[in-house]
Amino acid sequence: MLRQLSHFWLRYIHPRLVTLIAAIGIVGLVSCLLILFILAKLAEEVLEREAFAFDTNFLLWLHQFANPNLDNFMLFITNLGNPKTVVVVAGVTLLLLWWRRYREDAKIFVLACLGALILNTGLKLFFSKPRPELWHRLISETSFSFPSGHALGSMVLYGFIAYELATHYPQFAKVIYSLTVILIAAIGLSRLYLGVHWPTDIIAGYGVGFLWLMICMTMLKLQKLR
Repeated sequence: MLRQLSHFWLRYIHPRLVTLIAAIGIVGLVSCLLILFILAKLAEEVLEREAFAFDTNFLLWLHQFANPNLDNFMLFITNLGNPKTVVVVAGVTLLLLWWRRYREDAKIFVLACLGALILNTGLKLFFSKPRPELWHRLISETSFSFPSGHALGSMVLYGFIAYELATHYPQFAKVIYSLTVILIAAIGLSRLYLGVHWPTDIIAGYGVGFLWLMICMTMLKLQKLR
């Protein structure tokens, strides 16, 4: 029995596991497992309609800093994650990938974008969490709150673009990833500042977006390894 299990592991599981670890890395694998755990805890509380005390407290604390100049800046930042902007950025990126003959990258990019859209729409409808109503908001949103579509979409879109740029221009990889992290974080913060999302919505959006982005990047890496 042990010999059969050992044979099965060495022949079928081990090669795939080694390939997966080679593609995603140990740190990436551990990060994904940790994020899955956090998302599971958040989802459980949201389904039970439990309120997170720090959600309201943080939004009220952040609202203390509101002023006209910061309002305009946050509106500009949040527009970088709006559907119209995202469609334009995604379209230009797809055309550039196809023009440069990165056909596999282009296909995975389309899959990443469509998957993000489906995940965002499906999860919002599933959890049906209402948005904050703590003050008069500068913008109106009609969809549900959990998870944040801006956080999820920006993580997938700008994260994938950063990966492509860093892959083809490795000498600038640190700068590219640093600027991308700042951009994605700023988009999430803008949603909190404008009062259209709870902090847990942003956390969940980043978590789901990161997991989906890692899946898409791993698929792309595995194709290139083959």
